[in-house]
Amino acid sequence: MAFDLSSRLVIGLASSALFDLTASDQVFRQAGEQVYRDYQRDNQDQPLARGVAFPFIRRLLSLNQLNPENPPVEVILLSRNDPDTGLRVMNSIQYYDLPITRAVFMQGKSPHLYIPAFDIELFLSANANDVKRAVAEGYPAGQILKGEIEDDSNDAQLRIAFDFDGVLADDEAETVYKTTQSLGDFHEHETSREDIPHTPGPLKPFLKRIADIQAMEAQKKLQDPSYEPILRVSIVTARNAPAHKRVINTMRHWGIDVNEAFFMGGVEKAKVLDIMRPHIFFDDQKLHLELASARLPSVHIPFGIANLETSV
Repeated sequence: MAFDLSSRLVIGLASSALFDLTASDQVFRQAGEQVYRDYQRDNQDQPLARGVAFPFIRRLLSLNQLNPENPPVEVILLSRNDPDTGLRVMNSIQYYDLPITRAVFMQGKSPHLYIPAFDIELFLSANANDVKRAVAEGYPAGQILKGEIEDDSNDAQLRIAFDFDGVLADDEAETVYKTTQSLGDFHEHETSREDIPHTPGPLKPFLKRIADIQAMEAQKKLQDPSYEPILRVSIVTARNAPAHKRVINTMRHWGIDVNEAFFMGGVEKAKVLDIMRPHIFFDDQKLHLELASARLPSVHIPFGIANLETSV
């Protein structure tokens, strides 16, 4: 009988997102494929250092405690390595005791074509071209940006933060602002449509799965008052009043509640993110990620009008 993943939140994860591959990539660029293969074989039992997405993935997988017999989260490795050189990645996964058992190895090719085969609702990679191709073909994907990320093992919470336009919603409103360069026109557009829900953006299905898991946590809290929920979800958007109303009404229409919402009105997002300390933050504009990505796990979603100059 075929195994069905459609009932789970499925993350497709490149090894470049989960682990720090700086040394490995340097060997490949400087010495070529054969030396790289020898290097990975010689070091296959040497665990790779944790990468930017590691704190997020570790906590996300811990949510499987909610239903061990039918875990709500599945993480699948999507790798550009071949199976032989990819053995070090799988050994590292085992070393860190991460329950990741499914893997795809593509020997230099982008694995994004296999996103629908595994019902993947978010593909994370440090490879910008792979992510851009995935988004261009309609798949939910984000580029993990490099940074010096610390993981507090005593912090059991999982904090996920999203920009709204171009991430959870489409780029309709963003297009109005980009084409008119008028904040007044943008506010007029959104106010006149405040009761019309936005069309979903690339990460709305991912958010819906996260909301479903939050509902599971709420149910567990009712059954066991000592249980402390892990997930906390926030929206951090450059919008402010009166454009906030359409965001709230859209979330109501989707049947999704978030824990926090920050309508920044042009104030630097990093100021809030530094206090919140999310384990992952998604934004469609790299400009908004420049300050945050140096110390917070940040993901660029190359979707919509804000990314036309860099689209493929």
